[in-house]
Amino acid sequence: MSGSGVSCPGCGSSNIVDDDLYSQAQMVCVDCGSVVSEGVLAHDPNGGSDVSYSWTTAVTRKPCVNLVKGLQRVKAICRILRVHKEIEDLSQAYYKQAYQHQSFIKVSLQKKEVLAGCCVLVSCRLLNWPITMGTMSCLLDADPMAVGVVYQEMVKVLSIEAPIVNVTDVMEAHSQEYKISPLHVPEQLAENSKDLAKRAVALVELAADTWIVTGRKPIPIMMAAIYLAWQSLKPSKQRLKFTLDRFCQIAKVNKHKAALKRITEMREVLCKLGREIPWLRAEVTPDNVARQVDDILKNRYALLRRALRTHEDALQAEDSLTEEAASSRASEPVEHTPTASAVGLCGLNSERTQQPGDGNESPCKAPELQSDSQETQESVPNWGKRVLFAPPCVTHPKRRRAGQPGLQDVTGDEEISDSEIDSYIRTPREAREFALTQKILSLSESEKS
Repeated sequence: MSGSGVSCPGCGSSNIVDDDLYSQAQMVCVDCGSVVSEGVLAHDPNGGSDVSYSWTTAVTRKPCVNLVKGLQRVKAICRILRVHKEIEDLSQAYYKQAYQHQSFIKVSLQKKEVLAGCCVLVSCRLLNWPITMGTMSCLLDADPMAVGVVYQEMVKVLSIEAPIVNVTDVMEAHSQEYKISPLHVPEQLAENSKDLAKRAVALVELAADTWIVTGRKPIPIMMAAIYLAWQSLKPSKQRLKFTLDRFCQIAKVNKHKAALKRITEMREVLCKLGREIPWLRAEVTPDNVARQVDDILKNRYALLRRALRTHEDALQAEDSLTEEAASSRASEPVEHTPTASAVGLCGLNSERTQQPGDGNESPCKAPELQSDSQETQESVPNWGKRVLFAPPCVTHPKRRRAGQPGLQDVTGDEEISDSEIDSYIRTPREAREFALTQKILSLSESEKS
C-alpha cells in the first residue's frame, strides 16, 4: 500500500509502500529502497503482525521417513501385482490419509507395513481389479487375521465402501499363480490358464449351488476347484494318479489342509450328479468321476433336478415302508418279556428290597425310568441327513457341551434318603463275599511271609 503524502528524503519519490515482511512494520521507497520510516514495536497491536513460518523461511517441511518408506512399499506391491497407474496413485493417496490419522500414527512398523498392503487391496477392489486377502497376506508375509483387522479399521476410518469380491471374480487371477504352463511342466501335465480358470469357475458355481461354498474360506475352495479342473480337462491315468501334494509341488504353490476336505465334498456332489447321467452305464466313484465332469457341468441343472427327484422318491418309499412296519407291529399282540439282564438285576437287588424302612418303589423299575429319561434327552433328528444337499453346519453340526450344574455348598446337615442309606448297608450275601475275600487275602499274605 502506498503511503499518501509521504516522499523519500533521498530521491524525492512518492512511491512509498508498507513492508510487513517481518514483525516490525516499515515504509520503504520502491525506487531507491531507502527506509522512509520505521514502526515502533510498542505501537504495533499484539506485539507485531502475524507472520507464518513458511513466509519467513525458504525451507519446506520434509515428510516423515516412515511415510516415505510406506509409500515406497505401496509402489513395490503395485509393481509386483502389475496394476495400472490409477490404482497405484489411489493406493498412495489412501496411505497418506490413513498414515496421518490418529488411529495409525502411533502404531508399530509392522502394522504400518500391513496398512500399505490394505491400501493396495481396497484400491484394487474399488477399481475392479479382483484380488484376495490371502494373496495380499502372502505378499506381506503377515497373518491373514492381522491383515483383516487392519483392513476393516482402515475402511472404517477413511469411510470407504469397498465392494465384496466373489470367488469367481478372482479365479482367473488365482489360477495364474499355478505354474503349469508348457514352460514349467511337461506337455502331458501342462494346461492353459484361461481354460483352467473357466473350468474351475464352473466347478465353484456348482459348489455354491450345493452349499459347499457357504461359510468357507475362498483359497481352499479355489485350490480344490483348480485341482479338479486340471484333472478333468485331460483325465488321463497319469493325472488321475496325481495327489494334491504332488500337484502343488509341480505347480509351485503352498498346499492348504482344508483343500482336501473341499475336494472330497466336491467329488461327492459330482458323484451324486454323475449317477443321474442316463447314457452312463459304468459305476461312478470318486476315483473316476473326473472323466464325467465335462458332461456333468454341461447338464448340471437337469442333473440337479433329476437327483433331487430321485432322492425324494427314495425318501417316500422309505417312509411308506416304515409306516407299514409300524402298523404291522401295532396289530400284533405285545408280550413284555423281561430280559436276562433285567432279571439278574432284580435278583441281585431282591435282598436289598427286603430291608426294613425301604419305600414301596421297586428296583426293577429303574431301567424303565432310565430309558424314559434318555428318550427325553435325545436331540431332534438332523434334518440335513434327509436332504440331498444341505449346508455344512447342518450336515456336520458341532456337538454342544452340556451345561454343568452349579456346585452346591455341602454343610453336612443335608438329609439322607432311605435308598442312599440302603446303598451303604451290606446285604447278607455281600457280607459273606466280603468275609471270604478277606480270608483269601490273609492266606495269601501268610504264604508270602
